[in-house]
Amino acid sequence: MSTFMAKPEEVNRKWYVLDASGKPLGRVAAKAAILLRGKHKPTYTPHVDCGDHVIIINCAEAVLTGKKLENKKFYWHTGWIGGLKSESYKDMMANKADKAMSIAVNGMLPNNTLGRAALTRLRVYKDANHKHEAQKPEVCEF
Repeated sequence: MSTFMAKPEEVNRKWYVLDASGKPLGRVAAKAAILLRGKHKPTYTPHVDCGDHVIIINCAEAVLTGKKLENKKFYWHTGWIGGLKSESYKDMMANKADKAMSIAVNGMLPNNTLGRAALTRLRVYKDANHKHEAQKPEVCEF
């Protein structure tokens, strides 16, 4: 019996909607990363991009457990000398909740071409309105 290896032209992509309202940010991001990689499919192949499209709605209503909202910070560097910047998650969840969710999903994807290709299939929205009704996305419960 041989092992099945999916080919890139054989991949069937579906659309999923994840509702983040009242759920922990990390749990939603982990589920989105699994769907984007295609690990939920029986035809998953590690070296082939076989993931699906994911729409995350209501990111502004996602919660951070414990004291993460006050203590956790997001750091980045501008590339200039002394250019280390930071932003607290309290400010980020209030102003740019969609960016906080996409950063969390990006951290759970591999740092290679497969991860970058999977991140292009992620759509993140602060509220319940999205413009992808024509693709007939399925609601993913978790």
